[in-house]
Amino acid sequence: MSDPLRPLRRKFRAWRKSRRLEKEGRRYRELFKEKGLVLPDDAGIRAAVASRRPKLAPRKKGGLNILAIYHDYNWEGPSLAPSLAAFGTVRTIDWMDPALSRGLRPGERGWKERMNEGLLAAVSGWAASRPFDVVFSYLSGEQVTPQTLAAFRKLGAPMVNLALNDKESFVGKIVGGQASGARDICSGFDLCWTSTYDALEKYVVEGATPLYLPEGANPALHRPYDEEKKIYDVSFVGQCYGNRPEVVSKLREAGVRVEAFGPGWPNGPLSTEEMVRTWSRTRVNLGFGGVLGHKETFCLKGRDFEVPMSGGLYLTEHHDELAPFYELGREIVTYGDFADLLEKINRLLSNPHEAEAIRQAGRVRALGEHTWEMRLDKVFRLLGVLD
Repeated sequence: MSDPLRPLRRKFRAWRKSRRLEKEGRRYRELFKEKGLVLPDDAGIRAAVASRRPKLAPRKKGGLNILAIYHDYNWEGPSLAPSLAAFGTVRTIDWMDPALSRGLRPGERGWKERMNEGLLAAVSGWAASRPFDVVFSYLSGEQVTPQTLAAFRKLGAPMVNLALNDKESFVGKIVGGQASGARDICSGFDLCWTSTYDALEKYVVEGATPLYLPEGANPALHRPYDEEKKIYDVSFVGQCYGNRPEVVSKLREAGVRVEAFGPGWPNGPLSTEEMVRTWSRTRVNLGFGGVLGHKETFCLKGRDFEVPMSGGLYLTEHHDELAPFYELGREIVTYGDFADLLEKINRLLSNPHEAEAIRQAGRVRALGEHTWEMRLDKVFRLLGVLD
């Protein structure tokens, strides 16, 4: 049965969350200013790490012994695993492995405590036989505790944590007195890699050393399938939420042939290979930069780098964080309101030579500057573990 009040409730929840995030951001900005803090540059990051890890011995690329802690939801394994392997031997542990928690599942009572016990036991055992040179993790306060990180610190390897949604989840929900985001665990890492620029002050206030660096893409995976002819005028690959269904519907009403794929859409989700193939089969690949449930709140997305590297022409919502990474209008295209989106779609579809030039320029930029391996190279050099 349809719920006529559902859209209103959704808007109210979004408004309430937006107000909470505004208040959170304002509080951190005030604290940052009151304490006289500054954001670290590359030299400041190196100095901060060196003060915590004064006896590091950098190694040649390919010679690192790396511990990687993350769960492979869909992109992590295909993108992160081979990129990390370029730097040496990688020992990967999945925090969702039931063996760590003796059969308990996330959300079940006692899971977090058991999982942390199992995680620490496994990692300590591995380190005893061969010490790690660096620890890379993609964790939040929902999974790991400050106590576990304190124990990891005693193993001697510098630790970097990746966070890709600090725009709305730096604090997140409070469960059992601990924030589900990065707030309560960030100071336990030597370096906190965030793709959210306006979270940098929050990290510094909490005593952490942050690095602003976006996602990347894997050129072995994100590559053009040139043998595929263009069968979609416009397509979008991603979850169905926020303003996305409304925009897709309005495009169809305006006569644009557009297809959408992913959780929540009638077409359903795609495998990673089919996703990349779809970008090659599409004349204009649509992007959305908004954060879940918020208007005029944007952040960088993985597809900002995956689509251009895959050889797709990329048209996404305009926001300021894109500008340092692409020449807008020449390498990727951005849009403002719906009228601007519709005009640019029609222009690109009507001018295949212009569209092809943008597509090629975007791929060159992505390959030259935006691979996961390049991101990791910078991170490991800042940590002082890579020669």
